Amino acid sequence: MKPRHLAGALGAALKDTPAVFLQGPRQAGKSTLAQAAAAHGRRTPPGYLTLDDAAVLAAAEADPDGFVDGLAGPVVLDEVQRAPGIFRALKRSVDADRRPGRFLLTGSAQALVLPRVSESLAGRMEVLTLWPFSQGELEGRREGFVDACFAKEFRPGAYRDAGWPALAERIVRGGFPEAAARTDAARRQAWFGSYVTTILERDVRDLANVAGLRDLPRLLRLAAARTMGLLNFADLSRDAAMPQTTLQRYWALFEATFLVRTLPPWTANPTLRLVKTPKVLPVDTGLCCHLLGLDADRLLADDLMAGPLLEAFVAGELLKQAGWSRVRAALHHYRTHAQQEVDLVLEDPAGRLVGLEVKKSASPTAHDFRGLRHLAEQTGRRFLRGILLHTGTSSAAFGPNLVAAPVSSLWRLETNG
Repeated sequence: MKPRHLAGALGAALKDTPAVFLQGPRQAGKSTLAQAAAAHGRRTPPGYLTLDDAAVLAAAEADPDGFVDGLAGPVVLDEVQRAPGIFRALKRSVDADRRPGRFLLTGSAQALVLPRVSESLAGRMEVLTLWPFSQGELEGRREGFVDACFAKEFRPGAYRDAGWPALAERIVRGGFPEAAARTDAARRQAWFGSYVTTILERDVRDLANVAGLRDLPRLLRLAAARTMGLLNFADLSRDAAMPQTTLQRYWALFEATFLVRTLPPWTANPTLRLVKTPKVLPVDTGLCCHLLGLDADRLLADDLMAGPLLEAFVAGELLKQAGWSRVRAALHHYRTHAQQEVDLVLEDPAGRLVGLEVKKSASPTAHDFRGLRHLAEQTGRRFLRGILLHTGTSSAAFGPNLVAAPVSSLWRLETNG
């Protein structure tokens, strides 16, 4: 098992919280991490039950209170969204016994969109999200890029593995453990195909009775084609030839089952006329490329999707790192109605901002920093620095607090304190 960088945060939560919910896409490694974290430091391993087991599911649904009362000691309950009726029983049990680490729950549906979870365990449960492997996890390296962004000095280096062909391979591979382990592209595509079918036919149906199941794959492909574009339900409804109300319901199901996610806009400055629409962000670039029919060679030749997929790849790596970095930064995009924009904006709890531009070019110019300069002018002292990530191999300063660095800094750079 490759070490997961979220393990530290998960272990800390289990030490002081009665119930911890580890959510994330199916096949991202939640069950493996949960069992390892729950067993850490214990003489006897915790109990483990998965509600993917038909007998366990039937017992949980038939008598939720009896099921929970019968759990002896700390326990891992896998895929709990399949039996939403047990959450009130878990609440009752936690209220009677507040010892930390009693229940480690995992689920392939977002906790906050499951009403019975949010209502029953509010204030009693910590929610952590496990995404597919980061690039550092795949290479056995602990990334420090997000922490380095907010350090006193940002000192990127030169990296020889940063070229666009190598990045295209990483984008197409993605981070799902089983898919990333397959070196044969055709076998990886077969895995992604089965994955999408499983999610749509099981997890989506678990959450809602969807009559138009055959429409969902096409809608998912349309979403993939809008990677890092603004989420416009009117345009998407027209292209999908379905009512907006139906489309929005399906979109909510996609988000709930971790098939898509959105990147919120940065809107903290009330004096600016800012676009307040989120961007479409794929959960995994490998899955997105599968939906678009792109292998590495096709991606290298596809100028239309290359830029958005590289930007999505960077955004995904930043979101993963934000889950375990010392600096708990939130990720946004920035765009004004006058079309001034910055691809990505990191904001720390103190309100400090780091802007990031992503360019497929290997030779950035001063003109490429115009969006970052605008953000710096508009946000004043809150602006810490601007970073342009490119596909070249070297780093260079382009003015006070403005620097260009290779994309591979994301997984090779460590914090400088």
